[in-house]
Amino acid sequence: MVKTADLCDDHADKLTLVRLELKSYGGKKQFDGPISTVKVFEDNVLVKKALQTIPEGHVLVVDGDGSKNCALVGDLLGAIAEERKLAGIIVNGCVRDTAELGAQNIGVLALGSNPFKSIKKGEGETNIPVTFGDAEFVPGHYVYADEDGIVLSVEKIN
Repeated sequence: MVKTADLCDDHADKLTLVRLELKSYGGKKQFDGPISTVKVFEDNVLVKKALQTIPEGHVLVVDGDGSKNCALVGDLLGAIAEERKLAGIIVNGCVRDTAELGAQNIGVLALGSNPFKSIKKGEGETNIPVTFGDAEFVPGHYVYADEDGIVLSVEKIN
């Protein structure tokens, strides 16, 4: 795993900084991989479906429109991500079951936590560019995340 600070030192011209401070809830504090996306609002049906289908090593970016009214990811979805060997989940929204997420071998970043579960209507969009934190998360581009922040790149940087 390459540190984001080192990436910024060596490749600043190729990186986009995500200007949103997210809290770490997963057992892995550093993670990177190709981006897969879902855009939902207080509904996590498509989040679960994406976690069950996106390729191993990917990072699921969930644009929950910054809502703090309910959680979009909890321990059950974290277990799916861990079992399928996904690199991590980035949520522009909330998570729950934070003690369990912290014990799972995945990266999880979110705005905060909330014990309320989401609705289950299955509404939203998948595999589209989503924007938050002054950055555009494009499916197939790369994300690098650690304790210092999140940076995006059009291509993988070794």
